[in-house]
Amino acid sequence: LGVRDVLFFYEENRCSMTYMYEYPEYLKIKLPKKIARRYPAYELYLYGEGSYAEENKNLLLTGIPVLFLPGNAGSYKQVRSLGSIALRKAEDVDFKYHFDFFSVNFNEELVALYGGSLQRQTKFVHECIKVILKLYKGREFAPTSVAIVGHSMGGLVARALLTLKNFKPELINLLITQATPHTAPVMALDKYLTDFYTAVNNHWILKAQDLRNLTTLSVAGGFRDYQVRSGLAFLPRLNQHDSALSVVSSAVPRAWASTDHLSIVWCKELILATVRAFFDLIDENTRQITEDPKKRMSVLNHHFVRHPAKIFEENPEAFTELTGTFTWITVRGSKWTYSVYNDSDGKYFTYPLASHRKSYSHIYCENSMLDTSSWIYGCLKSNSSMCLEATDLSWRAELLPTTKIVLLKLQDYPSLSHIVIQVPPAAGNKYTLTCEFFREDSRAVQLPVTHLLSFGLSSSKILLNSSGLLYNVQLQHFHQIYQAFKIYIESHCQSHKERKPSVYRLHIPWSHEDSITVAKVPSLTEISAKLHTAQPQNDSSVPELNIYSSSDCQYEVVLKTSLLQVLGQIIRFHAGALPVYVVCNILLAYGGQLSTLMSIGQCSDFSHELVRTAKPYKVEPLISIVVFLLGFNWFREIWESLSLPEVDAAILSSQDAWFPLVSLILFLFGTGIAYWSGVFFSTSLRLFSSLWLTLIRPPVLGKDDKLITPRRLCGVLSLCLISWTTCGAFAVFLIYLQYLFKDSDCSKETSQNLNMPTVKPQSLITSTSKATQPLSNSTTTAEVLNSLKMHVTILNLFTWTVLLYSPSLIYWLKNLRYNVRLDPDPCRSTALILICILEILMNSSTSKVKSSKLLKIAAKVPLPLSVAMLAFGRLHLFKVPHFVTFSLLLHVLCCIV
Repeated sequence: LGVRDVLFFYEENRCSMTYMYEYPEYLKIKLPKKIARRYPAYELYLYGEGSYAEENKNLLLTGIPVLFLPGNAGSYKQVRSLGSIALRKAEDVDFKYHFDFFSVNFNEELVALYGGSLQRQTKFVHECIKVILKLYKGREFAPTSVAIVGHSMGGLVARALLTLKNFKPELINLLITQATPHTAPVMALDKYLTDFYTAVNNHWILKAQDLRNLTTLSVAGGFRDYQVRSGLAFLPRLNQHDSALSVVSSAVPRAWASTDHLSIVWCKELILATVRAFFDLIDENTRQITEDPKKRMSVLNHHFVRHPAKIFEENPEAFTELTGTFTWITVRGSKWTYSVYNDSDGKYFTYPLASHRKSYSHIYCENSMLDTSSWIYGCLKSNSSMCLEATDLSWRAELLPTTKIVLLKLQDYPSLSHIVIQVPPAAGNKYTLTCEFFREDSRAVQLPVTHLLSFGLSSSKILLNSSGLLYNVQLQHFHQIYQAFKIYIESHCQSHKERKPSVYRLHIPWSHEDSITVAKVPSLTEISAKLHTAQPQNDSSVPELNIYSSSDCQYEVVLKTSLLQVLGQIIRFHAGALPVYVVCNILLAYGGQLSTLMSIGQCSDFSHELVRTAKPYKVEPLISIVVFLLGFNWFREIWESLSLPEVDAAILSSQDAWFPLVSLILFLFGTGIAYWSGVFFSTSLRLFSSLWLTLIRPPVLGKDDKLITPRRLCGVLSLCLISWTTCGAFAVFLIYLQYLFKDSDCSKETSQNLNMPTVKPQSLITSTSKATQPLSNSTTTAEVLNSLKMHVTILNLFTWTVLLYSPSLIYWLKNLRYNVRLDPDPCRSTALILICILEILMNSSTSKVKSSKLLKIAAKVPLPLSVAMLAFGRLHLFKVPHFVTFSLLLHVLCCIV
């Protein structure tokens, strides 16, 4: 249910597609021979269309350079949406300013799965920046820095530039990342990936002075992006500087849409916001992106946080004179509505504040004309008939999907005598202006959220039957990521006349992750309320549901816990840890099989042992106790003195992303996956072996007590050589296949008939079918079945190891034409050990293990290994094969000793 919620239950795609008006072209930039030889798989391109592309073929560039970095398996051609819209925008200003969009081809590398190439990509980007800046050398208004747009892992590569020893921070002054997992990898599949993240984030925190001239914007996709959850895309919070901004696309003005992981690079609404910001960032004197960090942040806040429905101005005039032959009209009441349609005369409506200050605390105004002109002012000096000097309050406005609003606290403007609303002549335009005075406590309503364990059976309800235009419903005790609710808003109106739509905004005060819903009136609207980030510990603010309503309508708000979305939040935040829980369950069942083998001399079924041994109370309490004790300084000092790594649950707890019930749910989920994977694995082997026996009837195998023979030794050495010279995961996969199709000593006659010096594969299940055939005196049907059950469990355990190693194998296969050897290889050393272990295990039997002196130890070790795996592997999946390897190593020793 949780997986279904994450993958399918999200808002519809509200993004428009971007289109090219001319055929897109990608001009390959020739790199210096030294760089081309060092990075043969990487390339640099310049984007162009039509005549602009033709002009740029001689590389006489005069624009502002922007470098696009694709992400995991991303294409350099994804730059076309940004490049095309920026080109159209440049045409609108007659090419007074324009941008040159470059893009790096990373050969669509799978850097989210394999971290070994991230450092190489970072160094190549550094070389590209130097090449790009050389193209402008000697030009008038030559740039000294490059702006970077990075999608997904490309944004992380851009941040990593600052960690390079020879990199000059002044080479980049603006970085925009799209759906980039900044805080941690989605799944830590190898050590190089986690080391890269540690280096980048430590540098970001410890050397904040290098970031003073760099302005960074991170845009997350929201709940539609199930590949990178938005909480990972929030930049680390720093106190040293305020030049970093993190937003969710659903909160971006004029977009208000969640995007999936790929659509964020072509979502027209987001691309328009980005391109508008680029053009507002231009310094007219240098004709490049401004060097003023404050202006850069002002522009980004204007386009990505709070848009006042005005064109950006760096220093708007503080005072203005209200000119024009407009009619001045004084409004005395506390509420006023004016509808404009084909008015030929302009008007000024004035609200004297002196008579309202005692009775009211705020004034709220809304305007359905969504133009960019000023419309509301605060009067500083006036006479009996008109305002002589005013301040433009339109900069305090905020743009919403159907209206622009202003909310002013009267106490903050003691010098104002009047509020002035300007209504210019309207030729064919129809719009409505509304203002009202109100007391804050009359519009702020508290709504306690229902308990997590209410499962939607109970609800909180509130009725808003006032005639106001704005309500703030405070959602009390809503601050954790595992809380999820459905909010139903039903509107009832007194008359059936046509009304403007209502706007509902879920406002999260500690991060820019608001979501906006537009609903017809009257209607019943359902809103999902859940968080991308938990409330910081030093923050006491409360999430709000802002209702921008119709004045003569009644609103009923009902809130219920959504069990489906709670499970979805658990999967969204912790699905990456599921392989750890599955392997933990299999390891416990494996230890149970060894225990029964030691106690009664028989190996029980995997499913039976899984039910008997896989109990969460065996592993979870110890981890919870350790996490609790780590809260005390004396225990933490002892822990650190032993050089023990930090417990993953403690890290998650510090991020407010963990609670004990989550681990229990994941453990049970892991038990279910382990059980059904075991059933599927065993059934598949039986079906395949039955088919194999139907096609080929193998000869009876003789007894072979030797675990190591010259032939097997040669096989081990060959696989070790393959591991060392190519890819460790490839060698592991080969030994896995060999285990699945275990070699049988086929007769020489069969080999001669096939006329090839190969051996015939024989599955493990095939061996059991020979229990009905004459066997040697020392072998019984029971022992063969015992061995089979043990082999099936080991194969099940090893299957998950192969799956965890498969990302580096896929990466190696994809880049095989450039490099035969994967370097660095995250699993080479472990692969060498696994090859030796599995070559012995596949030829072992339980009869030797039963008599081993080490069996007692081998049977007890899986439990502490399972505890350690859950303690240190939830955020570090690459550690899981190490625990499995150690357990299998003890099994091998049982076969020998």
